[in-house]
Amino acid sequence: MASTELQQDLQDVKTAREASPATSHLLRVIVGIPCYNEEVAIGSLVLRASQYADKVVVIDDGSTDKTTEVARLASAEVIVQEANKGKGAALREFFKYASQQRADIIVILDGDGQHDPDDIPKLLAPLLSDEADVVNGSRYLDGNGHNTPRYRRFGQVVLDKFTRLALNKDLDITDTQSGFRAFSIKAVPYFRFNSNRLAIDSEMLMDAARAQLRIAEVGVTVRYDVGRPSVHPVRHGVQVLTGVFRNAEFKNPLLAFTAPGACLIAAGLAVGVYIINDFLKFGKVVFGPAMLMILLTVVGTLMAVTGILLHSVSSLTLSTEENR
Repeated sequence: MASTELQQDLQDVKTAREASPATSHLLRVIVGIPCYNEEVAIGSLVLRASQYADKVVVIDDGSTDKTTEVARLASAEVIVQEANKGKGAALREFFKYASQQRADIIVILDGDGQHDPDDIPKLLAPLLSDEADVVNGSRYLDGNGHNTPRYRRFGQVVLDKFTRLALNKDLDITDTQSGFRAFSIKAVPYFRFNSNRLAIDSEMLMDAARAQLRIAEVGVTVRYDVGRPSVHPVRHGVQVLTGVFRNAEFKNPLLAFTAPGACLIAAGLAVGVYIINDFLKFGKVVFGPAMLMILLTVVGTLMAVTGILLHSVSSLTLSTEENR
């Protein structure tokens, strides 16, 4: 019932906009679908998504099949990347294009058919009522996601925790790896698109949180009996974690440098305890463990101090920007 009401609200708004050209710019919705070798699913996705959008754009990330041809037959606008550059690079091009097309709301969903385009009105609702700047579609909100394979859910929980840890603040999001999202055009300038690949999902949430954008979350459905991962789950996880820590180097240096440094110092001290015990028993110091202790302690101290200094500089810079 709620979904029907949302769809009716959206249809009413679109009808009013068409009747009044002076307000036509207020709710221009553009849907973007980044994909790689998705000729089987892309046509249906485009046709179904077009019910809720002024334009559907497919970003073909170097596909070697007929993804582009099928998307165009379904009347989608297609941005073709000649080489496979990754999801982040595809979204960078799409957001640039949507801004040039004077979009007011941008929606993105994955091209493998796992997302349901009929959930688009759910994501649009908080934007239409001006309650949010970014809307995240969650597979796990309100206890959903029971059909998620266990290995996927475990990996996603780990990535969720690291994303929140890198932000060093409470991010009340249940699905940081969702590829189904909606954005107000006002939010676009805050996204850096540093990551070319799958870490972009975490990066965008981190950028939104740091910019203090209003982030809402709605429940969406997902199917795992269609499509297939474009990247092995383990490789996916490594890419995301690498991207999260790369962001943390600049935004949370205490996590990126001081915390690992403290661990190295603790390891050095543990080796030192072993050396002292050995010396008390045998009256000599073993060269190898002694060198290891020195190395761990020195490197750990340098990392810890670097993190503290970078944190101080970052805090000072932030304070200066806020006072402007």
